[in-house]
Amino acid sequence: MSTRPHEHSTHRLTANLRRPNGANVKHWLWLSLLVLLLDQATKWLILSTLQPFEPVILSPNLNLTLMFNEGAAFSFLSDAGGWQRWLFTGLALAVSVTLTVWLLRLKRGEGWLAAGLALLIGGALGNLIDRILLGHVVDFIQVYLPFIPLDLFNPWPAFNIADSAITLGVIILLIATLIADDTASRSPSENGV
Repeated sequence: MSTRPHEHSTHRLTANLRRPNGANVKHWLWLSLLVLLLDQATKWLILSTLQPFEPVILSPNLNLTLMFNEGAAFSFLSDAGGWQRWLFTGLALAVSVTLTVWLLRLKRGEGWLAAGLALLIGGALGNLIDRILLGHVVDFIQVYLPFIPLDLFNPWPAFNIADSAITLGVIILLIATLIADDTASRSPSENGV
């Protein structure tokens, strides 16, 4: 039986995503801790050195600008009157616990899924700490996207390391899930079984 070149490369990619990583997936929690520490260290550095809403230009498309977000993504519910602090705190706590349980139940060889979950957990906990201690999330990375012709996204809403980890974690989860679904939908002979 011969295989087409794209089938061989797809099989190799799928095998790499499922290859046992040699360690139990719970060890991926180090990545959550790294994200959490990096997020909190950068926020406290920014809080101690910048004044709110005064940009420090790093490049034509990148600023450091201290901002506070009492809402969720894109400042959703930021002007709701204060109750949203506890809603988002409870939600972040519930999501973090759920994702941690999911991570701990993964099987050996699900390293990409574990990495995505670990990034999500670290990001969620980083923003959770802000909400508990400060009542808002500290954002400071501000980018301009000149290729998007909408003023709404120029500058892009400010974000932080935790938000970046959450975004990357979601992307990894989507890719790992799509590849796993593609592999599961093929017949056993196509999967090399």
